[in-house]
Amino acid sequence: MALKFKKTYTFALISTLYITLFSSGFLALLLWAFDEFSLLIISLFAISICVFSFFVIQYRVERFIYRRVKKIYDDVSLLESTSFRNQPITTDMATLTKQVKKFATDKKLEIETLKVREEYRREFLGNVSHELKTPLFTVQGYLATLLDGAMNDKNIRKKYLERAEKGVERLVYIVEDLDMISKLEMGDVNLEMSDFNIVELVQSVFDLLEMKADQKNIILMFDRKYSKPIKVFADKEKIQQVLINLVMNSIKYGKENGTTEVSIEDLVNDKLIVRIKDNGEGIEKHNIPRLFERFFRVDKSGARSEGGSGLGLSIVKHIIEAHGEKIYVESEFGKSSEFSFTLEKG
Repeated sequence: MALKFKKTYTFALISTLYITLFSSGFLALLLWAFDEFSLLIISLFAISICVFSFFVIQYRVERFIYRRVKKIYDDVSLLESTSFRNQPITTDMATLTKQVKKFATDKKLEIETLKVREEYRREFLGNVSHELKTPLFTVQGYLATLLDGAMNDKNIRKKYLERAEKGVERLVYIVEDLDMISKLEMGDVNLEMSDFNIVELVQSVFDLLEMKADQKNIILMFDRKYSKPIKVFADKEKIQQVLINLVMNSIKYGKENGTTEVSIEDLVNDKLIVRIKDNGEGIEKHNIPRLFERFFRVDKSGARSEGGSGLGLSIVKHIIEAHGEKIYVESEFGKSSEFSFTLEKG
């Protein structure tokens, strides 16, 4: 096996050779000048200088490098890097350079992630504030009007109390959705898995939202007649909420006199896919990646006039992912949108 020297040994050895050659040559010239030239003296001197120089240089270089590298490790460890704290100090410059570069890259990525999260946090707090502020001010306004004297008029009193009640209902709706999405993100929701007929569940959602669809003359329909039950294995209540949110969105953003079509197709042996398609206004491509963010609205003014918490799609995504399934979006701006999600067959 070939002997491998440390890089500091190589440096010390080469430096020693230079010193030995120079010193021995200089001594030889002095002895020759004084007619005292002796090969034995020069050889002994060269060996002594060589050994002495090698150990002095090696010791000094290692101490010099170690002290400075140790300082680098100490400075870097102040940045709370456990990887630097726990590993032995190396004086190999190539290894050290690689470690410091990796550390710098990791820290840069960490800082970028923190910046993104901070931006998201600010945006989220702004959205929460806006969503809560609107119904709160509405309720406050109606109650203040009643307290200022409008309470004595029975018709106005009833109308304003009903409007205040709607504002409170929206507040409750937003808080409940926030509570649910927090639990979903923390994995704090237990799924009650069971076999059920997805066709029957879709029909029950159609029946539930039929009056809402009639307001815009939108027809809720299947792509074909499903004469036989199609069993899936999932949490029935949560999947019903997914369907309600998606069908409700198709009604909100669908065109008047349009349709919302649901299809159920085989995907692979143990999976099927449920598609909800409308012929509404569609979604621009640059908005699609943000659709499932909390409070994100494509058309902020229109969406708020339709009501809702702005958390529907985010809840849908978390419920589907809690089942270990996938959700997809396809949209052609100005024509239609299709949301689809997978489920395990029963």
